[in-house]
Amino acid sequence: MKKHILIGLGLLSLLSACRPDDKVGTVLPIYGNREPVTRMVNGKEVTDTVYQTIPDFKFVNQYGKEVTRRSVDGNIYVADFFFTSCPSICPVMHRNMLKVYDAFKSSNNFKILSYSIDPKHDSVAVLKKYADNLGISGDRWWLLQGDKAATYDLAKSYLVAVMEDNKAPGGYVHQGYFVLIDKQKRIRGSYDGTQPEQVDKLIADIKILQNEPQNSIAQ
Repeated sequence: MKKHILIGLGLLSLLSACRPDDKVGTVLPIYGNREPVTRMVNGKEVTDTVYQTIPDFKFVNQYGKEVTRRSVDGNIYVADFFFTSCPSICPVMHRNMLKVYDAFKSSNNFKILSYSIDPKHDSVAVLKKYADNLGISGDRWWLLQGDKAATYDLAKSYLVAVMEDNKAPGGYVHQGYFVLIDKQKRIRGSYDGTQPEQVDKLIADIKILQNEPQNSIAQ
């Protein structure tokens, strides 16, 4: 457990360390690693900042259809990690996620991706039943399952700690963050999905991101 906590704190430290000043005007910050890249433009050196992005992935949704990184091209989306038999924070998280779903289910270019950290149990049929119980339909909110190791590696890219722990309720430990991703696959916010006021902030920040000019990114 101590190791798990340290991993979680490490990811939180990375999130905090990479966090620039809070919102500059109405522009959301960018989280995660970044590096300067210098190139020549018209004979002059120009240095750009390259930000961390979500890498490629391949999962299956509750309808049995393949979902990859390309499936969310041109979309703003919110991601989280859960498992359907979770006895602790997941039910609270997804009751709160329903507020996000209801707020944007009619919006174009917006999705929710919920990755199962227990893909052995969370088959397509189990995910479909879970979706039906939540009352969600269509392609706005995808419940995803795939390779377990790939899921856990991908969680690190979202700066979320997930791990198996036979001493934890349900056998898993994971953070309850809702992670906001922009159309360029960059992390633009992270919110405690168990806290209603944080979910309200997420909804407000999605609206900011939807209206954000592409050339007004906070540095």
